[in-house]
Amino acid sequence: MRGGGPSVLGIVLAGGEGKRLMPLTADRAKPAVTFGGTYRLVDFVLSNLVNGDILRICVLTQYKSHSLDRHITTTWRMSNLLGNYVTPVPAQQRLGPRWYLGSADAILQSLNLVYDEQPEYVAVFGADHVYRMDPRQMLAQHIESGAGVTVAGIRVPRTESSSFGVITPASDGQTVERFLEKPTDPPGLADDPSCVFASMGNYIFTTKALIEALKRDAEDASSVHDMGGSILPQLTDRGEAALYDFSANHVPGETTRDQGYWRDVGTLDAYYEAHMDLIAERPAFNLYNRSWPIYTHSYQLSPARFNAGGIASESIISAGCLVRGQVTRSVLSPGVVVDPGAVVQGSVLHDNVHIGRGAVVRGAVLDKNVEVPPGATIGVNPELYTVSKGGVIALGKGQLVT
Repeated sequence: MRGGGPSVLGIVLAGGEGKRLMPLTADRAKPAVTFGGTYRLVDFVLSNLVNGDILRICVLTQYKSHSLDRHITTTWRMSNLLGNYVTPVPAQQRLGPRWYLGSADAILQSLNLVYDEQPEYVAVFGADHVYRMDPRQMLAQHIESGAGVTVAGIRVPRTESSSFGVITPASDGQTVERFLEKPTDPPGLADDPSCVFASMGNYIFTTKALIEALKRDAEDASSVHDMGGSILPQLTDRGEAALYDFSANHVPGETTRDQGYWRDVGTLDAYYEAHMDLIAERPAFNLYNRSWPIYTHSYQLSPARFNAGGIASESIISAGCLVRGQVTRSVLSPGVVVDPGAVVQGSVLHDNVHIGRGAVVRGAVLDKNVEVPPGATIGVNPELYTVSKGGVIALGKGQLVT
């Protein structure tokens, strides 16, 4: 951290397969999936860490990591003069001929990074959430509490608890009394029984506590070697875990509308809904906050163009797009072409998608390089395509449309 503050190493967990986000993860790791037109999911956590002066960051990768590795190495170039870096770290089998058994095992196998850097604290953050957060505020609470680990939590309806690690705070509101991984019937909060604290997958460890916890976990043959399923319960039982309430976090430039926004976009429905959050007149998540920017690769493309009566409303249109049809409530990534007479409604189109003349696309997510032929329809007869529980149609990278 700059300015003589405590030394912090950032570790971003980016090795998950992302099966629930198929087909968008058929050819890439989940953190490399495009979001909001020009961003990758990993850009959100990296922007939060860098904006918060955590400037030495290791991104642990594993599955289908080429696209992610390329994005990090070409986009996230820090100052070598100051010793800052963002670097992808692939699985290296340092502890034997095996891949990562879980997120805790991933860090255990990468402890050489910690030993080399010798930080006072280690920030372990997930790579596939959409949010803004100043990690310095969480770090300050962690240092003051003296805890071995502090976990960021956000209030969610109790009915959604089976999708998250659930934190039960003690009477002081800060010590973690119990940590349950994806419970079906957890107790509600004392001040609001209809809600629970869900883990955001963001942790700050005192380095000594992290190393000791990982070594204890490695010796436990019954462990699943996961941060939420193994390390947090272990440190909770030892009285060393603390809760950080995300609602107390504030970043410069936030609005009353997007303060406290956090979305786990691990399913197609959540991914689609998070995009719809972007395009409202008063967006639930504001991409245009210049005081806490989300950084990404800058494409060398011409500005978007509208010809032949093409129109777009309530939409995000990226550079390099050519719109000659009608686009409403949609997000278009760079290089998308919408031909005359085509209609795109409530959809997310990735790079270089081409919508042919007179085609109709509704409620769909189309991965890059999909060609929709003239007159074809997607979302009009949804039974022709794979549909999510929420009714979202998704076509994979380069998938043929008839």
